[in-house]
Amino acid sequence: MKSIFKQSVLLLVIPFMITSCQSAPEKKEQKSDVESNEKIKNQIVRVNQLELQKENDEMDAYERSHQLNFLKSNSGIRYFVYKHSEKGDSIKNKMLVSLDFEIRLLDGTLCYSSKNEGRKEMIVGADEAESGLHKGLLFLKRGDKALFLLPSVLAHGLMGDYKKIPPQMPILFDVAVN
Repeated sequence: MKSIFKQSVLLLVIPFMITSCQSAPEKKEQKSDVESNEKIKNQIVRVNQLELQKENDEMDAYERSHQLNFLKSNSGIRYFVYKHSEKGDSIKNKMLVSLDFEIRLLDGTLCYSSKNEGRKEMIVGADEAESGLHKGLLFLKRGDKALFLLPSVLAHGLMGDYKKIPPQMPILFDVAVN
């Protein structure tokens, strides 16, 4: 009877042992995948931080070399109003504005201009345009002329515009608000 009891216990215990042995590697693999994903995520964050710092350094260098005192917004836009309007209204979201503009790379390369493209009419905060342009216009009045330094994340982003603006490139926007 003791022998049958021992055999019964062994028959019940062996499947549990096999199952527990098999599940341990799965948990280890899952933990390993989680650790691997976390490492990849941390590497991506680090690369993005380095790219952001590189762009900030480029914009700082532009500001120093041109001896301009840009104001910096919380969103990363830098703006310099070089001609203030005497009686223009402050620009607000949903306002229709007309712009003469030039878009340049920080090395001075002209990418787009209202002289070639035509004056830009847009509804602030609503039309398709660089998000940095929308945000920057909110610092201006009608009649102002200003420069915006836009980091790539607020300009043409990770991919550029597939035409004249390369990937991850800060840009200079020279605008005259009409």
